[in-house]
Amino acid sequence: MIWRETELPGAFVVESEPAEDERGWFARIYDESELEERGLVSRFVQGSVAHNKEWGTLRGLHYQAEPHAEAKLVRCITGSVHDVIVDLRPGSSTFKRWAAVELTAEGGPMLYVPEGLAHGYLTLEDETETLYLISAPYSPQAARGVRWDDPAFGIEWPHEPRVMSDKDKAWPDFSD
Repeated sequence: MIWRETELPGAFVVESEPAEDERGWFARIYDESELEERGLVSRFVQGSVAHNKEWGTLRGLHYQAEPHAEAKLVRCITGSVHDVIVDLRPGSSTFKRWAAVELTAEGGPMLYVPEGLAHGYLTLEDETETLYLISAPYSPQAARGVRWDDPAFGIEWPHEPRVMSDKDKAWPDFSD
């Protein structure tokens, strides 16, 4: 696996190294020891899949508050997404900064999102699915979010969302 740290400390783009033959390819997408070597959360207790019917669907930007903070390993398994993370760690040198990566199903990279970052994405194709490995069980009372277009972050998206949940539309302005 190839690990490239993003401009947000502790967040990585992770590329598989597929072994190819006449059958196709085989690639490792999770390795506990590689996460541990980097001092990252390596235990995932939940796996989830999100299916998005239409291109332009926005999910996010979500996180869970302490003590239920979660790390995620995100992979696109069908279609493609413009994936965004925002640093919400108050003591971080990159507090309120964001990073983006395109995740695709065609053997594309994954994104490791550490605790303390908000995460979301905009689908670039119809019938897009993402797979998440998550380090903490979902806790409804700890669920939080920030607006996709909050001026506090100035995120540059490839286009306006076409489909969003009412919950994601209603997140308040971010305050320190």
